[in-house]
Amino acid sequence: MLMEANGLVKITRRNHMAQGDIDARSKSDFGELDPWTAWAYKPRTISLLLIGTCILVWASGALDPESTASNDIVSSVKRGVWAMIAVFLAYSLLQAPSTVLIRPHPAIWRLVHGMAVVYLVALTFLLFQNRDDARQFMKYLHPDLGVELPERSYGADCRIYVPDNPKSRFINVYETLFDEFVLAHIFGWWGKAIMIRNQPLLWVLSVGFELMELTFRHMLPNFNECWWDSIILDILICNWFGICAGMRTVRYFDGKTYEWVGISRQPNIIGKVKRTLGQFTPARWDKDEWHPLLGPWRFIQVLCLCVVFMIVELNTFFLKFCLWIPPRNPLIIYRLVLWWLIAIPTIREYNTYLQDRKPVKKVGAFCWLSLAICIVELLICVKFGHGLFPNPMPLWLITFWTTVGMALVIFLLVWSSHIHRVVMKKRL
Repeated sequence: MLMEANGLVKITRRNHMAQGDIDARSKSDFGELDPWTAWAYKPRTISLLLIGTCILVWASGALDPESTASNDIVSSVKRGVWAMIAVFLAYSLLQAPSTVLIRPHPAIWRLVHGMAVVYLVALTFLLFQNRDDARQFMKYLHPDLGVELPERSYGADCRIYVPDNPKSRFINVYETLFDEFVLAHIFGWWGKAIMIRNQPLLWVLSVGFELMELTFRHMLPNFNECWWDSIILDILICNWFGICAGMRTVRYFDGKTYEWVGISRQPNIIGKVKRTLGQFTPARWDKDEWHPLLGPWRFIQVLCLCVVFMIVELNTFFLKFCLWIPPRNPLIIYRLVLWWLIAIPTIREYNTYLQDRKPVKKVGAFCWLSLAICIVELLICVKFGHGLFPNPMPLWLITFWTTVGMALVIFLLVWSSHIHRVVMKKRL
């Protein structure tokens, strides 16, 4: 009995020590030991539930129905839908699963998770409408929508020097350089470089999307670009500048020594401000080891990431075309910002999934959501684009992509066969 008691005491003590290590590691990661931020990491779900209930009672007029009565059913439905979304986002903020990211706060990424679910549900609803109703439904999101738009072609005149133009002899280059998409290209690739952190993979995506524009330019006038616009301006200037700026940002923070002490422990005001801003940067700038040449299966996994990236970008242009959304409409910006927020934890989760050596593993919640959103967006483009693209794909494009697909399959088969022979020789 005494030996059993001693063993029980040792087990209990060991459990307490293990739990203490977990708590200490948690406090170290989240900054709970700092008095300025400790309050943000303590659960207050019941308190926030009561506050939310009070707001809901006030906004819905539950205690005074006559004061909030409205004869406009459209306004009532809009208020109800927005309230429904707000309630779900509040639930996600408090109860949704956390991701691998801990800064600026795990609750922020839980909120992004809820926003992704709302977007997925809204896309599913839109998928079950017909094209005309969907276009008119967009008016409820923005009053300027629901009107057919003229599509701009960038390849109508590919001359660099235009001697007969009264404004400028380089009018084509001037208008292209000062187009709003130039800055969008630069900042977009800067953000992608910070997320992916692998320069060869970024260049594959850069060249790959230009190939996508070449492939679908018979469908979308926006993709009809001049050769110098596609190769020189897009790839060699805008994309290159964005990728280099993003990789320099990664290298700067990756080589920096971090001392994540609490805000209250900073010696002066400038230190406190820097530490507060540092809360909105990653806790660790880990290098993403994609290793696409590690093996055939890893090559396919990284290739799938590139394909999903390009489909998401293509969806932007096809959704804009099918639903009559102009490029400068705020909905385009909202979607891109939402996708950027979703992509940050998605890339981290997918890279963690690839590096995990466990025999049984699954992708994270954001990976699943990203793929689901991408698929539903693609289905909307296919359904609403039916009959809008009368021009068939040129025969040389069909031949080109068929050849690329066959070469890729043969390459993977030869690679797998070579690895199999090497393994068999080692066993012998």
